[in-house]
Amino acid sequence: MLLEIRHVTQYRYAAPVRESVMEVWMQPQKSARQRLVSFDLDLDPPAQVFSYADSFGNAVYHFDVPQPHDRLTITARSAVETQAAPPLPEQLDRGEWDRLKSEFLRGENFDYLNPHGFARETDALHGFMAEHQIDQLRLRDPLSAVRQLNELLYGAFGYEAGVTRADSPIDDVLRARKGVCQDFAHVMIAICRSWGIPARYVSGYLFTDRKHGDRSDPDATHAWVEVFLPSLRWIGLDPTNNTPATERHVACAVGRDYSDVPPSRGVYKGESDSQLAVGVSVRKARAALSDPEFLRVSGGSKASIPAGRRATGNAAYQHQQRLHQMQQQQQ
Repeated sequence: MLLEIRHVTQYRYAAPVRESVMEVWMQPQKSARQRLVSFDLDLDPPAQVFSYADSFGNAVYHFDVPQPHDRLTITARSAVETQAAPPLPEQLDRGEWDRLKSEFLRGENFDYLNPHGFARETDALHGFMAEHQIDQLRLRDPLSAVRQLNELLYGAFGYEAGVTRADSPIDDVLRARKGVCQDFAHVMIAICRSWGIPARYVSGYLFTDRKHGDRSDPDATHAWVEVFLPSLRWIGLDPTNNTPATERHVACAVGRDYSDVPPSRGVYKGESDSQLAVGVSVRKARAALSDPEFLRVSGGSKASIPAGRRATGNAAYQHQQRLHQMQQQQQ
């Protein structure tokens, strides 16, 4: 499936701010099932953009707008060709639970087995698990267990924007029994890790299809979960829509939870209030794209760079140091 994605993020400030430093996780990944045809990043006001791969292998773009401005608009455009994952078996043997206990596997997946940020066990989660007898799912093989968990969470929570915030702990969705994709992903990750199954947060986009029963917002980014099973490696599950990850899912970044891979994150210097507006469009491409892969970063004038190119380590390090300094100085 060939998809075109447009993601616009706009920050407006009540009065001009002196400087903004931003990082974005908006470039779709390149993998066996996902070919990045093109990626274009436009900034207004213009700024010099650097890029680096973070500790999870995600492409991160960062920039500094050093002059006064009362708005900042980030427009990311992507073209991605996706393929369906191979069909999964009906089940695995129960020996998979023993394979998950391997010291090597646990060491390799340390980050995805331990609590972090929003994805952690709480008293409210333990109550929810007891209410739905979730630990009974472990009587089955791990693949069957996570599939059943995906379905259970879909039925237990209603999809409704505005009930939770981007920084809401999982207790908020557990109390309201309503939320959005990142809430459901955090709950599922916390449960899978409590079972000893490595689980990670996936940030990206979904080509929404109401015929498939999708209930997520077509004008927003999307999030789902990947779990690691030794016999299958990483497999994707979407508790928001009760589906495995399909060719309609476009992955941009993976991390321990939302805080590792937000679409955008930054700080500004100034005392002004800010407002954030986001718009996302994911649609099938009208015609096949045959141009070679490229990335294009724009800050007023167009400048193309080859796919996969990264800023020098020194430039990335200096910019990260500046981001840290501004976080300390933020007013």
